[in-house]
Amino acid sequence: MNIFIETITSADPSIRNRSFFDISRNLSANTLLKALRELDEFRKSTPNLYDKVRAILFLYAGFRFFLMETKEIPAIGKIPYAGFDDLLSRRFEQAIATFLQDLDKQGPNATLFSALADSYHQLSFQTLADQVRKSVRSSKGNQWMFRVGHQAEHPIRIHPSLLNRPDNSLFYPILHEQTSVRMDLTHSGWSDIFFLGMDYPEGARVINISIDLGVFGRDKDIRPPLHCYVRVISEPVLRLTSVDLNTTKDVHDLADLFNFGNDYLSLVKAGVIASGLIPPSFEGTNQSLAEILARIVAPGMGIELVTKVNDIPKGSRFAVSTNLLGSIISLLMRATGQTKNLEGGLQESERRLVASRAILGEWIGGSGGGWQDSGGVWPGIKAIQGTFAQEGDPESGISRGTLLPRHRVLQGDEVHPDIQEKIMNSLVLMHGGMASNVGPILEMVTEKYLLRGTNEWNARQQTNQIFDNILGAIKEGNIKKLGENTARNWEFPIKTIIPWASTYFTEQIIAKAKKQIGDDYYGFLMLGECLAVAWACL
Repeated sequence: MNIFIETITSADPSIRNRSFFDISRNLSANTLLKALRELDEFRKSTPNLYDKVRAILFLYAGFRFFLMETKEIPAIGKIPYAGFDDLLSRRFEQAIATFLQDLDKQGPNATLFSALADSYHQLSFQTLADQVRKSVRSSKGNQWMFRVGHQAEHPIRIHPSLLNRPDNSLFYPILHEQTSVRMDLTHSGWSDIFFLGMDYPEGARVINISIDLGVFGRDKDIRPPLHCYVRVISEPVLRLTSVDLNTTKDVHDLADLFNFGNDYLSLVKAGVIASGLIPPSFEGTNQSLAEILARIVAPGMGIELVTKVNDIPKGSRFAVSTNLLGSIISLLMRATGQTKNLEGGLQESERRLVASRAILGEWIGGSGGGWQDSGGVWPGIKAIQGTFAQEGDPESGISRGTLLPRHRVLQGDEVHPDIQEKIMNSLVLMHGGMASNVGPILEMVTEKYLLRGTNEWNARQQTNQIFDNILGAIKEGNIKKLGENTARNWEFPIKTIIPWASTYFTEQIIAKAKKQIGDDYYGFLMLGECLAVAWACL
């Protein structure tokens, strides 16, 4: 049996978790090329998502890191223009077919292998993105948004109380939603990114805390930093405003609403769509937005939505964008009767629906992300874990795990009564440098998981013990133990899986914090590219 296919399909962990690199080092160039061609046929025929994506990444790594570099293959060659054109146009299947045909006709060369490697690499993430969208669309509570074809079928209406204009007032009532952000104590090696969580649910384990913020010396109290407001207006438009981005716009038609590149309001637009106010099934139709709003609100009427983020720097890794999406979605669901209560807390089923739609909003808007990012929708300290797919789940037969995890708010004996106060009084927040794009990091995490590099896989196994240790520290109220384990998590698993997670600037911050705080220094927690935390006895 083909050694790569055996590795991918085996139920035996000792075979399934073999390193692609260790296997390939022992194969000659001709043997490896033959095995990869067989693997290409396998990935086309398998219905299993994991098998398909892992096979595609094996193909990418084989062509890129082995066949391109071997001295047995000419280093210089040509690639067919038709394949290059398909690659640039994101027609990856067609590009691969063209390049393989040329390989059969002209023979191998490193240039052609480079083109194949890039095609396979991009195809793997396109395949993953398509499956995530499919899973989100199939989630309970989201299905109707993809089935409504015409405004006459649109089921939601504005809540009657938002149409009751007070006496002697020109304005309709304002509904306000405020939402916390989240800080994760461990993400177990980015285990919440979708493919990893769906394929390896037993290792998808996150502990995060919903947090409110205030600026010392300026704010009188600590409060949720994300705010959204909605009201009815006497114009047949969607008026969208982001206070922190200093941007406002009247959306008059569906084409503008579904265009995420013509303004700075892509996240707000995605929230409107993911909430079901204007469902995603309306994209590309020629329906009048004014007529849709007439059905939802009243003839000649529209909706104004305002968002505000209170002074959180970019790159904070507080999951501001996802939780802002969740806040927009919660607000608009309340405003259109999709929740039991207009005000007050959400029910658990409603929180899960908001989280699912926040994921949808991220993929609609093109930002992606992980499932822990909407953690601010749940209060308190949460242990969030992947779940295995069961019969009836949209992921059943496609992946081992489900798209959405199980959120467990820690309470009772699981949490020391003073832990929140202890955490708040032990944090030293520091500026961690420039913000950067996390997208390439998450892609590398997915690649390293699927290719099973020996060091990276061993590091991932360590995250389970660290997760348990942090849960224990929270139960005991032991900040020193908490700091030691977040520092251990940073120094070994995170930096082993992705060495680029750290920089010289970050390492200097840690060294200076240790020196200045001295014996009271307990450990380090990297929040994001621009914020970092030292645990200390203060």
